[in-house]
Amino acid sequence: MIKCSECGYENMDGLDYCDGCGAKLNAAAAPAAAAGAAPAAPAESAPAEAPKAEAAPAPAAEAPAAEAPAAETPKSEAPTGDLNKPAAAPAPAPAEPAAPLAAFKAKFTVVRGGRKGQEFPLEDGNNLIGRWDPETGSFPEVDLDADDPEAKISRKHALCRIENGKITVEDIGSLNGTYVNRGQRLQPGSPVDLKNGDEIIIGKTFLKLVIEPLS
Repeated sequence: MIKCSECGYENMDGLDYCDGCGAKLNAAAAPAAAAGAAPAAPAESAPAEAPKAEAAPAPAAEAPAAEAPAAETPKSEAPTGDLNKPAAAPAPAPAEPAAPLAAFKAKFTVVRGGRKGQEFPLEDGNNLIGRWDPETGSFPEVDLDADDPEAKISRKHALCRIENGKITVEDIGSLNGTYVNRGQRLQPGSPVDLKNGDEIIIGKTFLKLVIEPLS
């Protein structure tokens, strides 16, 4: 046995360094020569492994730094949720006012000065009254071209509008004017309310408004 002069630890014969404190054993020279050089090689490899253990923690300390940007990614998702909220706000509801118009249907019937009894169903919205002419772009819903051989009716003579359950008629700058119930000539651009049975005079053609409730 070799006793360490530094710490007093009892070491096995043939060791060059103390197993207790790692100090060099002075008394190990003689036994080391007798035992041969073979045990000296493993003894020197022991301290070589000590620095390897200290190098391992270095990369482990850098691993948490790579995870720092990953924690910021949820913050970018916050505005994405806010952008979806205004998308539901614009709801197309302007089509609702058309509901009251379904309570009735209306039409003009020729009662004088043309094809007597000829009917012209009126649509919701604007109904142009005049004479068909592709050259001027006149395509009226109430086409009186066949009822006006003397051309007393303008191509774009008057406008009948059905809106919010109300029917109106207005002159749109015709040459011979528009009249309701043989009253005064209508001022262009000034709509007049109509009711069932009213008579509209356009040129020499008399139209009667017929309103029928839907069953």
